[in-house]
Amino acid sequence: MTLNPKLHIRTMKQEELSIAINWAKAEGWNPGVHDAELFYQADPTGFFVGEINNKIVAVGSAVNYDNNFAFCGLYIVAPEHRGKGYGLALTKHRLKYCGERNIGIDGVLENVGIYKNIGYVPYYQNYRYQFNASHKTNIDQNIIKISQASLAQVLDYDRQCFPANRELFLISWITQNDAKSLLYMLDNEVKGFIVRRKCHQGHKIGPLFADNDQIAAQLLNAIQTDIKDETVILDVPGNNPDAINLAESLNMEVVFSTARMYQKGMPNINNSKVFGITTFELG
Repeated sequence: MTLNPKLHIRTMKQEELSIAINWAKAEGWNPGVHDAELFYQADPTGFFVGEINNKIVAVGSAVNYDNNFAFCGLYIVAPEHRGKGYGLALTKHRLKYCGERNIGIDGVLENVGIYKNIGYVPYYQNYRYQFNASHKTNIDQNIIKISQASLAQVLDYDRQCFPANRELFLISWITQNDAKSLLYMLDNEVKGFIVRRKCHQGHKIGPLFADNDQIAAQLLNAIQTDIKDETVILDVPGNNPDAINLAESLNMEVVFSTARMYQKGMPNINNSKVFGITTFELG
């Protein structure tokens, strides 16, 4: 019996994050064109590589958002090195990095059993919906671009819908190139916001947070005015029936799904306001 060489795991250098993104592209995950630089903002020490003979054979992230919450993702083992235990070794390293935090993942459905064995519990599914953008003219007058003046309110709103403060990342995410970021303002209060980013194929929407499905629908309406006929992807949480109903009412098509899993229970957020998650990689 030939033993596989021992995996050397280390923190990923910033310039190496493009390797992980390119691997994700090869896997058909269709990452955003600026994801490498943006993901790094979430936790510069939370990205890891596994090496064999100084060659990277596995990648994965473990973003520690604060002292209580982390999210693991961007987990890929090179095809020729799968089945050798390298993925599990890298995962254990990432779990150790997260410490005692509650850790979330969006796991592929066929691997749910594996994730259960290392402490994750499935709570619901996220559904990736796809549709073609159409030109809209009846834009709600309460919808405006996110600006420096409104940023603080947007960050406060995000905290209702996400388990931790992610200010540095979210500011970079909202203001990224080739993107569009809008909010719904009523009586000088933010009632929802949406971000659209350019991907290698089409565009992804996320997050889409809103007080109700009517506001979410208006934000969706406004975000696609300038990309008529282009492919748009929205990742919808299955634990918000209004979000599922909205996607179905707009004739979106499910093309993929994941299991949202946590190590220490469901975070205390306002799930009824989450109509589209930010990314499968970062939560």
